[in-house]
Amino acid sequence: MKRNKNKSLVNKKMKRNRILLALLGMLLLIIVTKGIVYNGTDQILYKDYILQYSKEYRLNPYLVMAIIKTESNFDKDAISPKGAMGLMQITESTAEWVAESTGTADFEIHDLYDPETNIKMGCWYINKLREEFGTTELILAAYNAGPGNVDEWLKDSDISKDGQKLDNIPFVETDNYIKKVLSNEEIYQHLNETN
Repeated sequence: MKRNKNKSLVNKKMKRNRILLALLGMLLLIIVTKGIVYNGTDQILYKDYILQYSKEYRLNPYLVMAIIKTESNFDKDAISPKGAMGLMQITESTAEWVAESTGTADFEIHDLYDPETNIKMGCWYINKLREEFGTTELILAAYNAGPGNVDEWLKDSDISKDGQKLDNIPFVETDNYIKKVLSNEEIYQHLNETN
């Protein structure tokens, strides 16, 4: 009888702990969501550019927002240890290629700190990656690790069983980057649906 009573108490404690964990999880999601949306006012300032160039290049604006959030946390003056600059963390070589490809003759590297220029170039580049790779996962992998790496990974049967998708991303940073961007995209999409 005592054993059944102890078992019942243990079950009640486990149930209470699961409820507490669920509540803590929901609270954490709310805090993270609010942090993404209300972490400064930059998101609002750049929304028009995001919508404009997402539309121009037929991109999901929530994906663009998520990339910006993940890359720079909406800091227009951000610079990475590898020299990537601005909101979408574009490297000098990529920016020069984009400028040349789009016929932007008066481009100077410090223009990457201009939110409109950076978002426009970033959206153009994402569109080019989409033309080359097709799927969001591959686009994000190429954006983070470079298209050359993704090409090689797709040829490697240990990384890509079918040559179409990545089954085992060799760079932990890239794997985490993809997960973070997709999670942020989902949050932005959800927030839009609830507003």
